[in-house]
Amino acid sequence: MYLTRGYAAHGCDTPLIPLEFRRRDLREDDVLIQILYCGVCHSDLHTVHGEWDKSVYPGGTIYPCVPGHEIVGKVESTGKRVTRVNTGDVVAVGTMVDSCKQCRACKRGLEQYCDHGATWTYNSPDRITGENNYGGYSTLIVVREEFVLKVKHGESELPAVAPLLCAGVTMWSSLRHWNAAVGKKVGIVGIGGLGHLGIKLARALGAYVVAFTTSENKRQDAFTLGANEAVNCRNREEMAAHKSSFDVIINTVAIKHDLNPFLNLLQLDGTMALVGIPAEAHISPSVVDLIGLRRGLAGSLVGGIKETQELLDFCAGHGVVAQTETIAIQEIGHAYERIVRSEVKYRFVIDMSSLAGPRE
Repeated sequence: MYLTRGYAAHGCDTPLIPLEFRRRDLREDDVLIQILYCGVCHSDLHTVHGEWDKSVYPGGTIYPCVPGHEIVGKVESTGKRVTRVNTGDVVAVGTMVDSCKQCRACKRGLEQYCDHGATWTYNSPDRITGENNYGGYSTLIVVREEFVLKVKHGESELPAVAPLLCAGVTMWSSLRHWNAAVGKKVGIVGIGGLGHLGIKLARALGAYVVAFTTSENKRQDAFTLGANEAVNCRNREEMAAHKSSFDVIINTVAIKHDLNPFLNLLQLDGTMALVGIPAEAHISPSVVDLIGLRRGLAGSLVGGIKETQELLDFCAGHGVVAQTETIAIQEIGHAYERIVRSEVKYRFVIDMSSLAGPRE
């Protein structure tokens, strides 16, 4: 077994503190990865603080909880049947580390919808032992080979690659499923960890991109990220100017809000996809607004392994990375506070070398 250092929460209202634990010995199809960088996702906060109901985590949050599912690292060693990666390769791990690989969803490359439940990177039982998984706020991780992704970005970009593993593929999967492309008008609601990548990706795919925000100070950010237009959701005239015109809207907002103003912006057969998971349910949308133009209201959950590799390759080829602020693991408590206050542009990434000791 492999001695691993990490940071863990021991309760819903306690700070994350150092924890030593052991990763399992390698199975024949396992890869041992030294973690270089790990993104900080808002899902980490929800899980650590026990804010999600059992529809997200059937067993609730299991403590101690080591979060983190936006991982970039290097291969340390491999099981004897591993053929896709070699020692020293730069690789990545996202929100999943295993699935049944046999059900209809898995066979379609959509492991996130596994009929038997995907094995999430943390706060999820190992498929064989049943032991709780610990995530990427740590020095090492053991992952089944099929769930290890290859990274083509340069070394200097690796911290900014990490958020692609959750925020990036969440946007990519929904944009690709609803055919964001040249000639399509795409709305991105919320300019945060997910939304800022959604703007970049939709524009790189050739779509006409409109960003929606409630923060006037993010209007210029939207243009800098690549949006063709930026709309303040609280400005009725700005919203009305886009009535019944969008092919697809990706709504990243993870707090309870009224969906109807955005549904009214969809054209005939347009769809709004929800990708943020609020702690409280959204207000029920108007049926009239849905049926009037055969509008769709849908949801989308991260992305499968094939999609994630496609995303990483696309981003490497198009120069797309997240906007990030790199921190030491010892700053994680303060980082969580800033995320709650929306004071990060747009993703914190932990430099795992800081687990060796305080940053100078």
